[in-house]
Amino acid sequence: MEFYEVIRKRRSVRKYKSDPIPDDVLRRILEAGRIAPSAKNIQPWKFIVIREPENKKRVAEACRGQLWMADADVIVCGCALEKIAWGRMGGYMSSFAVDLAIAMDHIILAAANEGLGTCWIGAFEEKKVKEILGIPEDVRVVALTPIGYPAEEPKDRGRKEFNEVFVYERYS
Repeated sequence: MEFYEVIRKRRSVRKYKSDPIPDDVLRRILEAGRIAPSAKNIQPWKFIVIREPENKKRVAEACRGQLWMADADVIVCGCALEKIAWGRMGGYMSSFAVDLAIAMDHIILAAANEGLGTCWIGAFEEKKVKEILGIPEDVRVVALTPIGYPAEEPKDRGRKEFNEVFVYERYS
């Protein structure tokens, strides 16, 4: 697909087929996250690829009971290494969440390019996810996404008009 077509066609998928993702396809998708940019190129992330059915089910339960996630072939858990992330000037904000979000979005768009569905998951109990996946205390779970073949075509939910989102020169 052409790049802008990938962006326009990507939708959140909540129903998946049980078809396995070929290893080479999954590797290409994950590679897109690995090469994503980050503040000062620190790359403060680690991704956990979850394929075991019981692990997927337990993680889905920790994501506020969104059990449909476990139907996807894979769930990817994006972990941010907060201690090594760049602290922005003035120390008011660390880059860890933004950096992880960029990498996760690369994964999500790469999956869409391969004809696969994803759904950004931000609703989860971090402590439970950490327990299930053995994530250290000083590592932050920022986002998860199932990846799999869509069982149905999600509907377009629409977007705000350009002029509602962008202004020039000054906030208005």
